[in-house]
Formats: sequence, C-alpha cells, structure tokens
Amino acid sequence: MAETTVVHLLRHGEVHNPDGILYGRLPGYHLSEAGNQMAETVAKSVATRDIVALFSSPLERARETAAPLAATLGLHVRSDERLIEAGNLLQGRTVGDGLGILRSLRNYRYFYNPLRPSWGEAYLEIKKRMREVVEDAREAARGHEAVLVSHQLPIWTIRRAAEGRRRLWHDPRRRQCALASLTTLTFDGDRLVSVAYSEPAASVPRGPRVPGA
Repeated sequence: MAETTVVHLLRHGEVHNPDGILYGRLPGYHLSEAGNQMAETVAKSVATRDIVALFSSPLERARETAAPLAATLGLHVRSDERLIEAGNLLQGRTVGDGLGILRSLRNYRYFYNPLRPSWGEAYLEIKKRMREVVEDAREAARGHEAVLVSHQLPIWTIRRAAEGRRRLWHDPRRRQCALASLTTLTFDGDRLVSVAYSEPAASVPRGPRVPGA
C-alpha cells in the first residue's frame, strides 16, 4: 500500500510594521507580540502530529514563526531560499491601508501586466520553486508529516497550482491565506489526494490591519 505523507504550508505570524511598509524581502521585520502568540498557538495545535521535518523561509518573520514548532517538536529548522517571499519591485514603500501605492503616479508603470505580475516575481517562477521544495519536503517526511513556513503569495500560488487552476493570476483580496494559517497537502504515495485549509491561531487578537507578506 502507498504511504500517506502530509505537507503543511504555514504562513508566518503578524509582523511589527507600524509604518505600513511593504517589506517584501527586506531584513529587519520581526513578529509582533501577537505574531509570537500566533506562532506559539500553532505549535501547540500540531504538537501531537507526526511531524518529522521542518523547513522555513530565511526571513526573520518566518524563522521566528518556526522557532516554537522546533522547540515543541524537537526538530531542527532547515532554512530554504525557495520558501522566501515573492520578489517585489515596490518593497520598501509605504502602503498604508493598501491603496497608498496607487496614489503615487510614479508607481503606475509597475502595473501594466497584472497577469505576470509586472511588479514582481512571475507566478510561474513562484510555482516552480514552491513545487520543488514541497517535493523535497515530501521525500524528507515520506510516510509522516512536514511543515514549511513561508509567505502568503508563495503559499497561495502553490495552492492554486495544486488545485489544478490553470490561471495563477488572481485578486489578492481573495487569497485564503491568513496569518499563521495552515494549507495542508496530503499525498498518497506520490499522488496529491487533498488540499485543506485551517486557521489554528484565528482566536489570537491582532493589531491594526496592515498589508504584509
């Protein structure tokens, strides 16, 4: 009989970002108090699961989200560049309520092709690297479970691909990938058999809504 392997894609917790910066891949952005609580809550929620491998994006917010899982599960965190946030030419700019970027005419040149997207890393490139790291995690945890800590767009992109959606472009406001949420891929041998979603830290109060990654 084929082995069942489960790969959980965990989005990092809330980031301390009072100035509303689109931080992207910039260093120095850490979890807020609520973000740390989210990470602890997720770790407790999966403590009894058969998780044998833990991977993380190299960015601080992801590594800090992975830390409580590593401590709870007794695992080493494997840093993997393929889990990093999507490249974005607008990183470092103030976005405020999410519309700030569109209020500046100088930014309009980045939005000529929303299908690519023209302002950052192509969806196909994100899908390629995320698919590779999911496959590597599946091999590392074959017959067991793995957790990969990443960011909203990479997780949403590989989920759309896993669900067989031919078009990867989408309305960012409709992503189902909340802070500290789990997108779970279950494999029967090498065959993907289900995609599930949960929010184990949904009850943790968060700060003012600021666009993040």
